[in-house]
Amino acid sequence: MASHASPEKSRKCQCETSHPQSILYQILNKEEQDETRWHPQYYHPCYSISSAGCPCGGNRKVVLRTPEVTCMRASEVLLKTITFIRNLPSFYHLPQEDQALLVQQCWAPLFVLGLAQEWVNFELNEISVPSLLKKILLNQSLTDSDKVENSAVGASLADVQKMKNFLEKFWNSDICAKEYAYLKGIILFNPELPGLRFRHYVQTLQQEAQRTLMEFCSMMYNRNLGRFAWILGLLTSLKAVNADTIAELFFRPILGEVNLNELLLETLYFKQDLL
Repeated sequence: MASHASPEKSRKCQCETSHPQSILYQILNKEEQDETRWHPQYYHPCYSISSAGCPCGGNRKVVLRTPEVTCMRASEVLLKTITFIRNLPSFYHLPQEDQALLVQQCWAPLFVLGLAQEWVNFELNEISVPSLLKKILLNQSLTDSDKVENSAVGASLADVQKMKNFLEKFWNSDICAKEYAYLKGIILFNPELPGLRFRHYVQTLQQEAQRTLMEFCSMMYNRNLGRFAWILGLLTSLKAVNADTIAELFFRPILGEVNLNELLLETLYFKQDLL
């Protein structure tokens, strides 16, 4: 019996990428926005990002379809995330080593939660690059620049899809501002991080955030704690958030190879006049 490949499986995607140069705050400065340029000459639009049935889905890379818009919104979310942390008095009761550890290990899920709260939706283009196997079969040389380009440009489609699935779940749950605030506290004060000096205090802060969220849900939903359990269950999917994927997708187009951990700590402690 002859087999016919479905259009979904046979469809091939190509996409476009961007190579602007900027810093985190320039994209929020209207005077600097005109200097940002986007160069899509190496890629073509991708009309389907579905990874169903693709045996190499884990190696597929994507970029933002409209980086000039999405990266600006992502930067605003990141700054709001830092502002949220800065406005927590209990955070500054911790030694600075614990503060730095919490920020560096928890900024990514906090950022994704911020994307959900701000309803930042985004579309993707898939990067079309010759595979190593294709080059070998065609007897083409793989230069060092090819190796860097294939491995570094673009974010993992699988990781980005997990993030988008999380956002959809939260948008469908109609989370209110107070619930988002309590959830951010639960995420930030993570006592399971290795290396914490004041682990017991961090655990107390997380339990306080959980208790406050539970009381709020009980009050708003007639003592029905089903919503509380449902929201906490959503947070488990945030464990799969990859910080490198977030940096590659949302911030590399505007920041280049900057170390986001260092930038976040600098912003938290020294950039108060820019917020």
